[in-house]
Amino acid sequence: MTDQLWRRDPDSSHLTAPKTLIRVFVEPGRLTETVAWYERLLGAEADMFLPYPEKNLALAAVGGFLLIEGSEADLRPFRATVGTLLVDSIDGYLDRLRAGGAEIIHPPVDVPSGAGFTARHPDGTVIEYVQHRPDPQGR
Repeated sequence: MTDQLWRRDPDSSHLTAPKTLIRVFVEPGRLTETVAWYERLLGAEADMFLPYPEKNLALAAVGGFLLIEGSEADLRPFRATVGTLLVDSIDGYLDRLRAGGAEIIHPPVDVPSGAGFTARHPDGTVIEYVQHRPDPQGR
C-alpha cells in the first residue's frame, strides 16, 4: 500500500445507483495482505487506498469490500456501522432518510474522500453514506 490517497475514480457524482461496500475490519499491519487476499478472491485490483490519520485508520477498497485497518480501540466507534453506501450526492439521501424516519447519528462532515454522514434506519441498521470528490490534486 502507500501512505498517499489514491482512487481509480475520485468522483462519485456520476453514479446512477449506490455502490454498496461491505466493511471488513483489519488488524494493524495486515491491510496489504488482506487487500491481496480480496484481489485474488475477486479477480479484481484494489481501486482505493485512503490514509485516515485523524482517526488512526487506513482504508482500501476491493470490489464491494471496504477494508478498514486500525487498532481495536480505533475501530470500536466504526464497528456498529454495517456498511457504506457510496452515492452520487449525500444531500438527497439525507433528505429522504429524515423524511423516512431515520435518525442521523453522525451529521454530514467532510472526510478525506469527500463528505459523509451516518444514519440509523428505522429497523436499527446503521449505514454510512459517502460521496467521493477529488482532492485538490485531483485524486
